[in-house]
Amino acid sequence: MPRIVFLGAGSTVFARKLLADIFFYPELANCDIVLEDINIKRLHTTEEIARQVARIRGANPHKNITTNLKEALNGADYVINMIQVGGYQPSTVIDFEILKKYGLRQTIGDTLGIGGIMRALRTIPVLLKMGHLMEEVCPNVLHLNYANPMAMNCWALNRDCSIITVGLCHSVQGTASQLADDINIRFAGN
Repeated sequence: MPRIVFLGAGSTVFARKLLADIFFYPELANCDIVLEDINIKRLHTTEEIARQVARIRGANPHKNITTNLKEALNGADYVINMIQVGGYQPSTVIDFEILKKYGLRQTIGDTLGIGGIMRALRTIPVLLKMGHLMEEVCPNVLHLNYANPMAMNCWALNRDCSIITVGLCHSVQGTASQLADDINIRFAGN
């Protein structure tokens, strides 16, 4: 069974959506799920959510939680990365406040503009550390990066690490469906 590692698994809403997607497939119903985060309290919350999602989907995965990055990555087949360095409080809020102080309006602080650059400056060093650790303990891993800013993060990882990194966004399907509804056309995903 594949070993699927969630980095930043304390992001409970996001983890729930991804777990529901994974457990939808019978081939992954008994996979090895590793939930990793630096916040043990949030990690325990996600562990409970994973248990409920697995029950609803009829899956019986082997689950492990850890705050030890190297332990989590060891032998991983797939790594799903959804970290947010600095968290919403204080980092993302500070990104907005600094721009506001100078009369700039940042509508989306995680992917573009000055806010996206600020997030990249916080995130890329952490991702590179993770990437080099993956080279050491799971060199054949497929790294699925959901962490923003997507383009900057993937560019840095692909430039400095040998692991295969693919950038993904879980909201693309919903956005496509919403746009189709807005212009009154049938979306193939519905």
